[in-house]
Amino acid sequence: MDLLFRLLMLVSVIVHQTPLTTSSSSSSSPPHALNLGSSLSVDDKTDVLISPDHVFTAGFYPVGENAFCFSIWFTKPLSTGRHTVVWMANRDSPVNGRRSKLSLSKTGNLILQDADQELPIWTTRTRDLTDSAQLKLNNSGNLYLQSNDRRILWQSFGSPTDTLLPNQPLTKEAMLISSRSKTNYSSGFYRLFFDSDNVLRLVYSGPFVTGVYWPNPELRAWDAGRSTYGNQRTAAIDPFGRFISSDGWFFNTSDDGVQPMRRVTMDVDGNLRVYSLNENKTIWKVTWQAMAQTCTIHGSCGENSTCSNEPGYGRKCTCLPYHKMVNRSDCVYGCEPEFKQTPCGSDEDTFLHLPHFDFYGYDSKYLPNVTLDVCKQECMDICSCNGFQYKFDKLQGIYLCYPKFLLLNGFSSVSFLGSFYLRVPKVTLSSSTIKATRELGLNCSGNPRIVELERVYDKKNERGSIKFLQLFTYVFGALEIVCIIYFFYKTRKSATKSQGYLQAATTGFERFSYRDLKKASENFSMEVGRGGGAVVYKGVLTDNRIAAIKRLKEANSNQGEAEFLAEISTLGRLNHMNLIDIWGYCAEGKHRILVYEYMENGSLADNLHSDNLNWDKRFEVAVGTAKGLAYLHEECLEWVLHCDVKPHNILLDQNYLPKVADLGLSKFFDRDGRGNSEFTKARGTRGYMAPEWFFVSLPITSKVDVYSYGVVMLEMITGRSPQGGDQSGGYERPMVKWVREKVSDGNGGNSNWIEEIVDSKVNGEYERVRMGNLIKVALQCAEENKEARPTMSQVVDMLLHGDDL
Repeated sequence: MDLLFRLLMLVSVIVHQTPLTTSSSSSSSPPHALNLGSSLSVDDKTDVLISPDHVFTAGFYPVGENAFCFSIWFTKPLSTGRHTVVWMANRDSPVNGRRSKLSLSKTGNLILQDADQELPIWTTRTRDLTDSAQLKLNNSGNLYLQSNDRRILWQSFGSPTDTLLPNQPLTKEAMLISSRSKTNYSSGFYRLFFDSDNVLRLVYSGPFVTGVYWPNPELRAWDAGRSTYGNQRTAAIDPFGRFISSDGWFFNTSDDGVQPMRRVTMDVDGNLRVYSLNENKTIWKVTWQAMAQTCTIHGSCGENSTCSNEPGYGRKCTCLPYHKMVNRSDCVYGCEPEFKQTPCGSDEDTFLHLPHFDFYGYDSKYLPNVTLDVCKQECMDICSCNGFQYKFDKLQGIYLCYPKFLLLNGFSSVSFLGSFYLRVPKVTLSSSTIKATRELGLNCSGNPRIVELERVYDKKNERGSIKFLQLFTYVFGALEIVCIIYFFYKTRKSATKSQGYLQAATTGFERFSYRDLKKASENFSMEVGRGGGAVVYKGVLTDNRIAAIKRLKEANSNQGEAEFLAEISTLGRLNHMNLIDIWGYCAEGKHRILVYEYMENGSLADNLHSDNLNWDKRFEVAVGTAKGLAYLHEECLEWVLHCDVKPHNILLDQNYLPKVADLGLSKFFDRDGRGNSEFTKARGTRGYMAPEWFFVSLPITSKVDVYSYGVVMLEMITGRSPQGGDQSGGYERPMVKWVREKVSDGNGGNSNWIEEIVDSKVNGEYERVRMGNLIKVALQCAEENKEARPTMSQVVDMLLHGDDL
């Protein structure tokens, strides 16, 4: 596929003579080029660059009242009079309509300056050693900075916004990000990018949650026609309308063949579309789109709301009964309850039946072949359950139950045969007649918005006095800083400790005093666990809640402070039933303490060799842990690597349901996979660490947690220590090697291979098919090659549905 991709792209380039980095027809004189020391001004509307064939124009484009972005657009306007913008340099920071300019410095750096502001709004950070660079716009729509030795220093094709032009590649270093609305060009919530598994995906990254929705997240990559194996990540559409991606995905547009103008755009509604220009009518027509049903796009209408398609209107958002809009001008913020939540564990709730309603994802559980009453009771028993999906599966011939802890990605359609049951207080239903769903008629395509910049422009004769005031302010500020530093030095209050308190305080957790926690834990005498960096005590708070009080050992060191800030800030952004809940913190003097919910049954490590965990409970531990890690990797606002998955960090509640804990070594990173170079040292615990940690050249991705998870599951199944036995086998753990050999024996005819692997000391029966699936999934997670490991969402799918394969 890689070879086919390269050949097709080469043919396209040769036939159309529109090279990616240069243009043979480019002129060295204006208006096709900008020389060193020259600039383009926002004040002069004719101060632009034009491609040699006059198809594209680059200059300052108005995006609102007194707001401009340096952009590239099609020169010829549409029938509406508007131009089609294909690239923007400063979409999230528009500049003023006076005295702003784009300059090419004499050193070869392209700088966008906002009026008289000292700091640039945008820059390419380039340097030309030949003192001859020029900024050019070629016939392909590529704006590029080139030296006289024909070396490309920078190009707009390398940093797209929401659009790809023919022959423009999308690589692992770039992504398409939708605009906020049709009239607001700032970055929106939908993205097209290559995931860490080499698959091209669409993701919704909203203000509260994040989720992949294309290809269908219910399918494994290969079932969706994608390949996770490849030595590169690149995709592009050629001038003939053929789109080819390195993950094996390709398509032809409906008008494939020679077409003067095409574009691939990440639209504001979250759909990826290809447009072709009808030159006679000067309108764009859709010739391909990723999603036929727009209501299946995640985040369409926000939380507690459903999406429906209506003829003549399009996509429409509707609040659930007894809910109201959070923001009537923007449907992405969804709806909120008009009723007051009842106390957890009470019997004051009931369910409102909503036929033909569906909410995708965010399941607390998956319960096959249960009655409606059982499903209701399961939801009642879960405090975070807001309702449940109940539908009949024709293929299996059984009813399926999905309790939901978050109502997102909802849609309503008469063609959907399932039902949703909304959890509401009984008093709400008894106090009024049942309301129909509230038709808000909100246009989700985005209301017009004017971007206004309120700036005061300095006059020339005022600059002297202003500079004097600035100088006075700087001197006074410097003296003040010296006094503050002296004060902190004398009082021995570390600045990093103050920063720790401020950063922790912004999370909104309860702040405890050291005195209160000392009293709650009986002078830190009820120790329940300890690790390399902390000791955990049991305590009873003033409101009689039983808490786990984690006291960091190295709180007076940079390492302890960093661990404290990591855990408090990380947990402050997370919300999942399989992640530990944090109640508060203490940041007082040298003391750094975290207060968690208390887990009655300790850790998985405490129960591995006890009689408390039968095989059914162990399987629930495997699934719950995988769900928690999948949330960290793929569903929260930013991707989080746990970096220390081990039995000691998997805690068990009173029902032996797992919660992943101890995020002190966790690491946030961007969804495009960049940022993992920030790891300066190996993290984790010997025996559970992935091979990547031991090689400086290998990037650290979410697959390190997948490896650790696989080792933990094999330890739970076999009862063996990861590092026990023979130390041969390189970086592959002895236990992993031993299990792999037993599976190989089973493939060779040994029918008792599962019995030889499974820990015989654990009481209770187990299903051989399910156990065999669990062993194979764990081994796949523990592959030495990270590319061969599945993602955690794939692990959840294989564990829940692997028996049916």
